[in-house]
Amino acid sequence: MTSAVTHSLRLLRWGRILARHGALLGIEREPNAPPGIRRLARVARIGARLPERPRYAEAFQMIGPAAIKLGQTLATRPDLVGEEAAHDLRRLQDRLPPVSFPVIREVMEASLRRPLSDLFQRVEEEPIGAASIAQVHRAVTTEGAQVAVKVLRPGVEHDFKEAIETYEWAAARVEAAGGKAARLRPRLTVATFKRWTLRELNFRREAASASELAEQMTAEPDFVIPKIDWARSTTRVLTLEWIDGIKLSDRLALLAAGYDPPKLARLLVRAFLRQAIAEGHFHADMHQGNLFAIPGDRIAAIDFGIMGRIDRRARVWLAEILYGLITGNYRRVAEIHFEAGYVPPHHNLAEFATALRAVGEPMRGLPVKDMSMGAMLDTLFSITRDFDMATQPHLLLLQKTMVVVEGVATSLDPDINMWEVAQPYIEDWVRGELGPEAVIANRLTADLRTLAKLPELVRRFETRFLPPPGGAPPPLPLAQVEIVGARIGWRYAAVAVAAAALGVGATVLLAA
Repeated sequence: MTSAVTHSLRLLRWGRILARHGALLGIEREPNAPPGIRRLARVARIGARLPERPRYAEAFQMIGPAAIKLGQTLATRPDLVGEEAAHDLRRLQDRLPPVSFPVIREVMEASLRRPLSDLFQRVEEEPIGAASIAQVHRAVTTEGAQVAVKVLRPGVEHDFKEAIETYEWAAARVEAAGGKAARLRPRLTVATFKRWTLRELNFRREAASASELAEQMTAEPDFVIPKIDWARSTTRVLTLEWIDGIKLSDRLALLAAGYDPPKLARLLVRAFLRQAIAEGHFHADMHQGNLFAIPGDRIAAIDFGIMGRIDRRARVWLAEILYGLITGNYRRVAEIHFEAGYVPPHHNLAEFATALRAVGEPMRGLPVKDMSMGAMLDTLFSITRDFDMATQPHLLLLQKTMVVVEGVATSLDPDINMWEVAQPYIEDWVRGELGPEAVIANRLTADLRTLAKLPELVRRFETRFLPPPGGAPPPLPLAQVEIVGARIGWRYAAVAVAAAALGVGATVLLAA
């Protein structure tokens, strides 16, 4: 087990890097931060020349790969780090110097347990991308197929293991300080980050997620998932179909190639809604670098290391919340929050509905370009503080992905109205899940399941209360047995009991 001294030294080194980039000023100025944490932040910047504006993303890049991934996680938590820090952390692009190809070749051959020449005609030595966890090389298989090969960077598991241990140690102490930190659940944030990271470090899990998502998206054929080459994939090497397309971040190139950006934007929103609401399994890293336009105004997605899941009950609540915000039914949205346990029951439902109206009304009927996302988030987080709403772990990824998808859609079509695109889809899904037909179908399904249990219930009854075939007859009820000597006096009964006790005692002694 790592000692507290080691954790403290790591935090001191990381804190010094953060301080030099001005990334701790927010903690110093936050009145709700524990006093001890504020003092440590001030100590860490002693002698450092601070920049005019904090450079959060650069600081996390200097600390290392694990910090980059943590920064991406914190970018989804403006309620925890502040809107300014969250906005800057979204710039993290996972760009690191690549590992030399001889080292990558060694990792690939050790993981695949075969020489590369047995599996590939060629593998390009220059990577097309180098991230915090892996780097990607273009290759051609022995069958002539164009593929992308994703290789885990050597030593990355050890780096992440050490860093996560220290994150957990620090989060436990921050949360123990109580107050606002306890409500924001820093330990839960680190636990969520740890779960995401462990999944990202296993490429077979990523391949399985991509395969599952491809099956679920058959109803949206214009949203393409590359095929997995299972024969050339392991826990450390992932080989998948090569995608020839234009990144959605390059709008000018899209226009020059004849693509329809507004159509692509609507497709992206529909695809996300189908994943998150209809399927409950969604690509949780849908930034512009992972999305490509391909011929036919279609979109192809890559990088399935971070996937989110939402159970059916939470999806029904989510759909009702979105539908209520779209239609202006804020009371129903408030009721759902109380039913789901998101808001503690001691709060007033009508007051919460009014607070939601302050968030929803300014957004209705406006294009995204006319909205202030920062102002909206600030209002939402004020509500969470005022109504003691604790962080919901199953919604963390969803919140982050919704913001990212909205940003990509806006870059493609600045005039897109997210509500108008989402409303028909959400209405159909809510009608299908909560309409009269769905209620009847759910009731019939529940009744049939109950009927299917009857034979097992009968068998249990027979086993418990009926004798086996050919066995002894059941004993007579006690009421039919004649009680002999019921009128014997209590003195005689006492003498009889004593005599019996002496007899038993004598028998025991003789036996001994």
